[in-house]
Amino acid sequence: MALTLVIKIGTSSLTDPETGNLALSTLALLVEVLSQLRHQGHRVILVSSGAMGVGCSRLGLKKRPRDIALKQAIAAVGQGRLMRIYDDLFTTLDQAIAQVLLTRRDLESRVSYVNAYDAFQELLDLGVIPIVNENDTVATDELRRKFGDNDTLAALVASLVEADWLFLLTDVDKLYSADPHLVPDAQPIAHVHNLEELTEVEAGEASTWGTGGMSTKIAAARIATNAGVRMVIMQGRYPNQIPRILDGDEIGTQFHPAPRTLNARKRWIANGLVPSGTVVLDPGAVKAICDRGKSLLAVGISEVIGQFQVSEAVTLCDLEGKEVARGIVNYGSDELDLIKGYRSDDIPDLLGYEGSDTVVHRDDLVLM
Repeated sequence: MALTLVIKIGTSSLTDPETGNLALSTLALLVEVLSQLRHQGHRVILVSSGAMGVGCSRLGLKKRPRDIALKQAIAAVGQGRLMRIYDDLFTTLDQAIAQVLLTRRDLESRVSYVNAYDAFQELLDLGVIPIVNENDTVATDELRRKFGDNDTLAALVASLVEADWLFLLTDVDKLYSADPHLVPDAQPIAHVHNLEELTEVEAGEASTWGTGGMSTKIAAARIATNAGVRMVIMQGRYPNQIPRILDGDEIGTQFHPAPRTLNARKRWIANGLVPSGTVVLDPGAVKAICDRGKSLLAVGISEVIGQFQVSEAVTLCDLEGKEVARGIVNYGSDELDLIKGYRSDDIPDLLGYEGSDTVVHRDDLVLM
């Protein structure tokens, strides 16, 4: 059966930890494995880190810079070099590739989100392997317009294309109860059925040249599994283990997917949008939207946190601060402060105009 596979390889697997130079043997093996999977009929997407490490190596820098503009310039240098190497290796195996650079803004706009989906489908239908990275030259942390790490980017791409599997290739062979580099007797975790089981797991730090630690992989698992994608954390030096995992071998840590029940629009709301604020709900409102599938009304709102505008995404939390849902609001934060706790019939008098009966309509609301 043909599967849609997203494979993300981290900087720690692609480069030498001391110099940042590419680990060419790993890269060549990865290219060989992905080409074989593609020739077997699978639809393959590669999310590749390494541009920053390669750029630093190319420019003779010994550590990752902190200045945003400098990081963007170095990433641009590294990205060109990295794609040149990928193209040379894939060409020897007669496999076409395409470069896809994304920013957070590309997934926040519904039109851009759909366009990105269509572009991926066309590339996959053509038998091309898209190689995805964040467009570091233009993306910044300002206004939350940056993915922050390629684990998150890979999970969002897997959700976007409705992938069957997401493989995160990293510098450990699986998830452990603690950082195995620091705690020798850390216990391996083979399967995760419920992410709440991982509340006690200690998250490792990012590598010298990379940006992601184990905490980003757990966050990626939340995105992927909620979208119905099975995710695996595995050793990046052995990408030839991917076909064995597909054949049923228990390698790495497998995160079991939730049933794929959300339509494309709701997956966009859940994963593509970055919440601009938080709306705190009373117990009655939580029960209404979680148990009875109702829209959110102003009467059920206890508190409004942050500044946001109409049609932006917000996090919906209970009184303890736990996120229960996410949705697109019909009112800005200033208006919600005026109408929170009131019935819908009172809204015209409070605002001076006829507003929406719902704060978040159930069609624009996703349970988390």
